[in-house]
Amino acid sequence: MIPKEQIEQVKNQLIGQIESTFPKERKDKAISQIASMNEEELEQFLIQNKLIKTNSESVEEETKIFRLIVEGKIPSTKVAENSDAIAVLEINPISNGHILIIPKSPAPSSKELTKSAFDLANEIKEKLEAAFSPKEVKIISTNSFGEEIINLIPVYKNENLNSKRSHLEKHELVKLKEEIDSVKVKEKEIKKEKSKSKKILTDKNTWLPRRKP
Repeated sequence: MIPKEQIEQVKNQLIGQIESTFPKERKDKAISQIASMNEEELEQFLIQNKLIKTNSESVEEETKIFRLIVEGKIPSTKVAENSDAIAVLEINPISNGHILIIPKSPAPSSKELTKSAFDLANEIKEKLEAAFSPKEVKIISTNSFGEEIINLIPVYKNENLNSKRSHLEKHELVKLKEEIDSVKVKEKEIKKEKSKSKKILTDKNTWLPRRKP
């Protein structure tokens, strides 16, 4: 059985996928069906669509949501990646700029999160600070669907993992990505200006005290 605390998260992920991939005439009906499913109906839906594994006696609790995101089978808005992880915008964010760092290979526990995954988190953290000017950006690892992921949560008031979530449409995610990507441009422009203004020292433009004989 799916853990009760994960049911709403599973529904939100499925609704996000429907909004990104279903034709307009089928979208509202499909979303309504997912939202109204009880625990058993949701489980059957996941089994039929091969989103959870099953055997002759029981259903494994582990879903493949994050694997499908990494493999590109569930649409996501990727903002960065490195050899060990990808960074995607959370479709149900706690705050503006909430990002998930998902390991490319499953990490069943926090001990198995690589340094490279945290390097990516810190790189994105700097961009979020520059793009949105929050009070701080929290880096928090959590376990969902049997996998450890990293949450980057910009804090503007007192947001935390238990704060109320919103839901973003595809065009809103694209706009956020553009704002984060624009930080790269700003960084390049700053470096370019610094390079232009850097004074080259020569014996003709530099004053040095006279050496005493």
